[in-house]
This record gives sequence, structure tokens and C-alpha cells, in this order.
Amino acid sequence: MTDPASTARPPSGPKPKPSAALRPRDAATLIVLDRRSSGPKVLMGRRNAGLAFMPGKFVFPGGRIEASDRRMPVAGALPDYAEAALTRQVVRPPHHLGRALALAAIRETFEETGLLVGTREYGPPEEVPAGWEAFAAHGVLPDLEALHFVARAITPPKRVRRFDTRFFTVDRRAIAAEEPGRVSEASELTELAWFTFAAARKLDLPTITGMILDELEAQVAVDFAPYRPIPFHAERRGRRERTVL
Repeated sequence: MTDPASTARPPSGPKPKPSAALRPRDAATLIVLDRRSSGPKVLMGRRNAGLAFMPGKFVFPGGRIEASDRRMPVAGALPDYAEAALTRQVVRPPHHLGRALALAAIRETFEETGLLVGTREYGPPEEVPAGWEAFAAHGVLPDLEALHFVARAITPPKRVRRFDTRFFTVDRRAIAAEEPGRVSEASELTELAWFTFAAARKLDLPTITGMILDELEAQVAVDFAPYRPIPFHAERRGRRERTVL
């Protein structure tokens, strides 16, 4: 995932110290998947080398929930299995947690890539919260029904920044519009390209991104069947663990 609060250059002065007690922030990532050819491809971007968080790494677009994500109208709801899995192992989950996470993934994908995921079938939304103006301008409503929930992962303790990230995927055909110019040498993502699973694994990836690629490939193989297990990656007692939601 990417960090929307990062700037192109890290701030001067002493770096913040990691804390084992730092609470992970809710975040979401969207993996755009192209299955039109014989081998599926995923959309990945290289993070700006000047960023403080994961500089130069190839990642999927994403970031943390914003307040506006809870108020954006949608064309379709998340599948029932996804809504249920998104609230498991969450203490007192807030109302519409899954909806907010899915919308955060869609908004962050637009902000970082210029791609608007959704549908023009119902016309533009009448009112949109801050950060969603481009969707109204292009007549696009986010369609959460098109998303699949792939995995959840929490950044290990003792890191400067920690996120409780939910990974979603969506077919490339769900891209309803595009605004060019979001990816440049001065942007959060300096490159954006499609990669096969084999090619993606050879990139400079964060550890968790490689794990999620494996999870995604296995779920593509079963065509995202709703009964499939949804993995949860976290560190407990100093050891990485993979459980199922």
C-alpha cells in the first residue's frame, strides 16, 4: 500500500521513533486485474524514491480511510461474504466499515493513478463529499459490487507507521474513466505498469506485497469463489502468522 500523508521528500530533523504500542490505522488497497489475455496481469506503481515510507518500492495503490469515504454514494454494495469477512476479528467494528474501506481503496487509486473505478450507467452523483469531485465531473459512481476482498494484513509492531490494510481487487473493465498526469517524477508514484504474476515477483517489493500476490493468484485460480478462505497476515509474539477470516 502507499501512504497518502507522505511527501516527495522526508522532513528534516530527527526521524520518529518506532513504537510497539503504535495503533495500526485502517487502510485499503486496490489491485486492478487484467484477465483479458492468456495470463492475468496486475497494475503496480513504483513509489517515489524520496518518500519516507517504502521509497522506490513497487506497490498497489492504496491508503488510509478518510472521513469523506463514509459519505460517498455508490452504485452497488459489497458482496455479502466480503462484508462479513471485513468485520471478523475487529473489536467493535464501526458501522459500514467494509463500505468505507472499499471506497478508500477506490479513491486512493484515483488519486495515485487517475483511474476512476465504477459505472456511468446511473449518471453522476448529485452531491459528493470532498475528495470525490472528479467522480461527479466524469459521471462515475463507485460500484462496490465489482470488488473482491482478497486479504487483510497488519504492519508488524515496532514500525514507524502501522496500517491495518484490507486488499481488494477489481477487473480492469471496471475502470469507467481516466485522468492522465497523476503519475510523474514528482508524484507519489513515478511509474505505473501492468505485470504478470511472474514478472511482478521480480520487482523490488515490500514483503507483504509478495505475499498478497501469492494469495491473489490462488484466488484467481478459483475465480474468486465466495466460499474461498480470506487470509489474514499479522505478527504475533514476534512471528509472522497467516490465519483465515
